[in-house]
Amino acid sequence: MLNRRLLLSSIASMAFCAAVSRVSSAAAMKPAPDGLRGTIDISGYGITPDTTGDQSQAISRLFEEAAAQGLPVLLPAGDYRVSGIALPDTLWVSGVPGRTRLIHAGGGPFLTGDGLSKLTLSDLVFDGEGKSLGNEAGGLLHLRGIADLTIENCTITGASKHGVHAERCGGRITGNGILQAAFAGLYAVDSARLAITANTVSDCGNGGILVHRWEAGEDGTMVSGNRVLKIAANNGGTGENGNGINIFRAWNVMVSDNHIADCAFSAIRANAATNVQISSNQCLRSGETAIYSEFGFQGAIVSGNLVDGAANGILIVNFDDGGRLATVSGNIVRNLHIDGPYVHDGAGFGFGIAAEADTVISGNVIENAPKWGLMLGWGPYMRGIVATGNLVRGSGGGCAVTVVEGAGTALIANNLFQDVRDGAILGFRWNGKATGDLLTGGSEAFAHLTLAGNRLA
Repeated sequence: MLNRRLLLSSIASMAFCAAVSRVSSAAAMKPAPDGLRGTIDISGYGITPDTTGDQSQAISRLFEEAAAQGLPVLLPAGDYRVSGIALPDTLWVSGVPGRTRLIHAGGGPFLTGDGLSKLTLSDLVFDGEGKSLGNEAGGLLHLRGIADLTIENCTITGASKHGVHAERCGGRITGNGILQAAFAGLYAVDSARLAITANTVSDCGNGGILVHRWEAGEDGTMVSGNRVLKIAANNGGTGENGNGINIFRAWNVMVSDNHIADCAFSAIRANAATNVQISSNQCLRSGETAIYSEFGFQGAIVSGNLVDGAANGILIVNFDDGGRLATVSGNIVRNLHIDGPYVHDGAGFGFGIAAEADTVISGNVIENAPKWGLMLGWGPYMRGIVATGNLVRGSGGGCAVTVVEGAGTALIANNLFQDVRDGAILGFRWNGKATGDLLTGGSEAFAHLTLAGNRLA
């Protein structure tokens, strides 16, 4: 009986294995589905990896026909030299990560796309080799009016202008390496709820990630989880270049959880950026002000950031131009210096946190600010400032507050000052010291100031 059961079991097992083998053989012999066949068979287009010739015409035809048929394109590993390719609507191109390289053949634009409903580029290397893009293109990838754009897990390098120029685009740009662009790594202008996430942008000539608008208005871009480093300001200026992340005229933008280091000017610079949120960013070794909210904005939240190394820490300024309404809370600002990238004609460099109008500064720690830990107002430009619960230590002066005629109100309460060389709370007229330490007396002479509960340790 035992042998009979073993025999029957063996026969069943052999039959099952034979059936699996037949199915596997049939699957191997069966032609691939149309979708897969379209992605891998490029031989019919005369496209050859690693050839030295220009393959623009063949690859353009491949892209056009694949998009028309709704098929994705998978380019095998190798180098493909192309230029002047206009990307068609609904195109989806992928490659072998790090090994499928589209290299600029020269002679004008590289890859362009205009007025598309959808475009997907993934797992590709785009190398401009520093070649001219002509007057028509603003970036190595020059994209305009793309409703649903995806650029994912790509490397974009060697652009003679911007790495990516994305105008009036929505969608997401995520997980890419954008390197060695002569201008900015990514220039996004007039975006429509674009997500810029988890990219590495480095070694760029004039900027890292730029979110701009031609005219001030709703934007809604999210800039999150990116690593931005080694950003120069080769075209000079006093802040228009050399920023890791720059928001200009774009409203309702969120900048969070980014790691930004070694920028010639600011790690994060928001100019005329209403309702901007700047939170939980790491800002290291900035050449000028680490975090800026300036000029013509209404509404800024700056919270939970770490600034280590900069000429100035966090500035919420330009009330004279309409800059107002902010909270600055829970930040650490440390190791500042008085040397900036240009000669400053205003307050200068070396202070931790400065604000001018309708702003609450609370719960921050400022350490090693050689000029002032806190700077409240500038000349007559101060209104509705609250500075409470901050710790300032190891600084030149603890808090400088304007006592110029016409300045608005300031409440300075429950702050702790340690090891502040020139005093805890000092009245200033522009850059000139106008009072002794108001913590020890004399604040009653200035009706616009209220001091309470502050302590010098």
